[in-house]
Amino acid sequence: MTMAEPKPRVAFLDGPAKQLLIGGAWQSAALGKVVSSIDPATGRPIAETADGAPEDVERAVRAARTAFDGPWRRCTPAERMKLILRFADLVERHADELSLIDTLDMGAPLARASAGIAAGLARLRWNAAQAVSIRGDTPQNSLPGEFLTYTIKEPIGVVAAIIPWNSPVASALWKLGPVLASGCTVVLKPAEEAPLTALRLGELALEAGVPEGVINIVTGAGEIVGAALTAHPGVDKVAFTGSFETAQAVIRASAGNMKRLSLELGGKSPNIVFADADVEAAAQGAANAIFLNSGQICSAGSRLFVERPVYDELVARVADLSQAMIAGSGLDPATQIGPLVSHAQLDRVVGYLEAGQRQGARAVSGGHRLTDAEHIGGYFVPPTVFRDVTDDMVIAREEIFGPVLSALPFETLEEVAHRANAIPGGLASGVWTRDGARAHRLARMLRAGTVWINCYQVMDPAMPFGGYGTSGYGREGGIEHLEEYLEVKSVYTKLD
Repeated sequence: MTMAEPKPRVAFLDGPAKQLLIGGAWQSAALGKVVSSIDPATGRPIAETADGAPEDVERAVRAARTAFDGPWRRCTPAERMKLILRFADLVERHADELSLIDTLDMGAPLARASAGIAAGLARLRWNAAQAVSIRGDTPQNSLPGEFLTYTIKEPIGVVAAIIPWNSPVASALWKLGPVLASGCTVVLKPAEEAPLTALRLGELALEAGVPEGVINIVTGAGEIVGAALTAHPGVDKVAFTGSFETAQAVIRASAGNMKRLSLELGGKSPNIVFADADVEAAAQGAANAIFLNSGQICSAGSRLFVERPVYDELVARVADLSQAMIAGSGLDPATQIGPLVSHAQLDRVVGYLEAGQRQGARAVSGGHRLTDAEHIGGYFVPPTVFRDVTDDMVIAREEIFGPVLSALPFETLEEVAHRANAIPGGLASGVWTRDGARAHRLARMLRAGTVWINCYQVMDPAMPFGGYGTSGYGREGGIEHLEEYLEVKSVYTKLD
C-alpha cells in the first residue's frame, strides 16, 4: 500500500467527535472543544476527540468515587475475574480493528500494533487470575494475653491512570487490568497524540458489563486534564507512564493528599555485547532492541556497548540490517519502520541527529529525515546507527525516543558496568555472551529493573517491570503490580 492509496474504513472513526466516558455515559467536553487526531504517516486528520477540561475531570472523579462506594465495592473476586475475562474476550474479538486504529493513530506497523494487543491481553488475563488470589495473612504475635491478629488487603480507591502514546492499547490494558482485579475504579487519561483506541476500549468495557463509573475516560491535553487529575483530592492513586520531566510534575501535584504513586518512566538502556557472543544473533537483537516501534519504547536498547575486538564487525552488521529496513505507512505489510508519532516528536529526534553529528559522532546509516516523494507529509526518520560515540555526547546521555542507536566500544566487564550505570535512570539492559557466569555476574552489577541475557524486549505477565532511579518506582506485572492498587489493614482481636 502506498501513501496515496485510500485508508481502510474503520466504522469507529466515522461520525462526530468522540466523546468522554463518564459514569457509564458518553458525554461532550464541558467547554465543547474538540481536537483532531493526526495520522503520522500522512500528517492528515483521521478523527476528532473531545478536548477535556478540569470540569470534566471533576465529573469523572465524582463518578469513579460513586462507583467505588456503590455496588462495585461488594462485587466478589470471582465476579471480577469473570468480568475481566469477558472484557478480554471482546478485546480479542476486536483485535484487528484495534490494531488498525492504533496504526492510523500513532503509526506503528500493523504487526507491531497486533503484538502489543496480544501482550496486553496476556496481562489482562493474568490480572483475572489475580482477582481471586488476593489474600491477607495471620502472623503470629508476641502480645501478652490472647490476641488474634490478621491483615486484610483492600482496594486503594479511585485511580488516575495516565498512559503514553507509543503502545496505546497495551498501555491502557496494563492500567485497566489491576484496577478491575483489585476492585478500584479509574479515570483513564490517554495521550492526546493517540487517544482513539482507549475510547474504543471504553465501549468494549461497557459491552462486557463493567458497571457505570468503574472505568471513566477523559481525553485532552496533559497540562490540563493530566494536571487536574494528579492534583484532585478525590484521587487516591496515580499510575503514570511517561517522561521523567512530567513525572516530576505528577509528584508535586500529588502531594496535596499524599496519593500513592507508581511511575513507569524512560531510560537510556545499555545493550552490552561481549566478543564471545553469537555476533549475528547479537546484531539482530541490537537492531530489534532499538528500531522496534521506531525506537518509541521506554526500554529501547539505545546504547550499544560492544567489546572492542568485535566492535567494527558488529556495528557494521547492525548498520546493514538498519539500511535494509523499509520505512513507510504502518498499513503496508512490508513496512518495518513506521513514522514517529507527531511533528513535535519528529523535530525532537531530528534535533538529536544534528546534535550527534555536530559533536563528532558518525552516522553509518540514516542520520536525517526522510523527505522523498514516498514519505512526504509523514514524520519519518530512518533507522540510524552512530559510531565513534563517546559517553559525554548528548545522544549517549539523553533518551531520544526514536530509531537512533549510539554504539560505544568497551574493554572490560568492570568498565562497561560502570559506564552502563553512569546514567541516573535504569529501566532495562541487555547482555550478550556465551559465558553464563559472566552474564549473571554483570546482571547483578547493572542497576536496572530488567536484565535480558541473550535476548531483548522479552516480556511475561508474571514478571515485574519497572526502573531504578529516574526511571521511576513501583512495578507493573507480576504479583508486585496488584500490590500497587491495594491497602493493607491490620486487625487486632483480644480473645481473653
